[in-house]
Amino acid sequence: MQAPGTFKAYRVQEKEGNYTASIEQMPLKDLQSSEVLIRVEYSSLNYKDALSSIGNKGVTRNYPHTPGIDAAGIVEASESQLFKAGDRVIVTSYDLGMNHPGGFAEYITVPDSWVVPMPADFSSKEAMIYGTAGFTAALSVYRLLHNGQKPEMGPVVVTGALGGVGSIASQILNKLGFEVIAANYELAPKEDIEKIGATRQIDRTGSDDTSGRPMLKTQWAGAIDVVGGNTLVTMLKGCQPLGNVTTCGNIGSGDLNMTVYPFILRGVSLLGIDSQNCPMTIRQEIWNLLAKDWKLDMDASLIQEATLETLQSHIDVMLDKKSRGRVIINLR
Repeated sequence: MQAPGTFKAYRVQEKEGNYTASIEQMPLKDLQSSEVLIRVEYSSLNYKDALSSIGNKGVTRNYPHTPGIDAAGIVEASESQLFKAGDRVIVTSYDLGMNHPGGFAEYITVPDSWVVPMPADFSSKEAMIYGTAGFTAALSVYRLLHNGQKPEMGPVVVTGALGGVGSIASQILNKLGFEVIAANYELAPKEDIEKIGATRQIDRTGSDDTSGRPMLKTQWAGAIDVVGGNTLVTMLKGCQPLGNVTTCGNIGSGDLNMTVYPFILRGVSLLGIDSQNCPMTIRQEIWNLLAKDWKLDMDASLIQEATLETLQSHIDVMLDKKSRGRVIINLR
């Protein structure tokens, strides 16, 4: 297929400090020059995208801008020796959708160092059901395992368990034989918790300790935290000896106000998750795990499909912190 002269994109404009978004028809020649031109089939919605859409300068510095930190599709043209026209590929993280035009468009151009070959028997839609959220969840589980976490040690708490990262992390842990405790701001219906593979749940009274004590009674063997702030502190203070806690988000806070006692008296490990600049060798390994050994049979109710035209309503829900599961964007 020959690339058209123009393509559709979800564009955010800035005027006198106000930000508005609309679907625009863009000239293909205006795309930022890079080695690989990709026809996007699917993208997905992440919290960074929602922030970019409202002018958060910590995510995107300059406007007008096309958000979308995820994209999966087919190489249309390539100046790279690593990829050729017709290759099926995934692009997530790096600067895509932040300060580089992103996946909320029918076409993107990117450096070849950002591109991951699509695993065999894996579709663009499947890849974006995971997207950066799924990759981050899998990388969190990967780091737990590589630091010695085992199912027999006891349950693992997942905070923000009904969100994109949390719901996928919970399901991977369940698939690997771990007991999962779902932690959300409020208690959720039992059927929602069962869908993500958790056996029980706690709300903010259990996951956001305000006692001020330097340590808590041990309540879990490890944790995957997506919230940050005092929730992360609580996960660390309540973790059993030699347990592991991963951190990948700061929606609660970027501060960590605590003592060193969980680390030096219980040997708890805090593992940082950097999905944005993860080395390519590990990135490819994670995607292959998601396509094969860790592949999930996800409940359809956890996946919502949007188009560029309906995307704004899903962004509004995410900004209101009421999103559940994954939102994928069909650009075919």
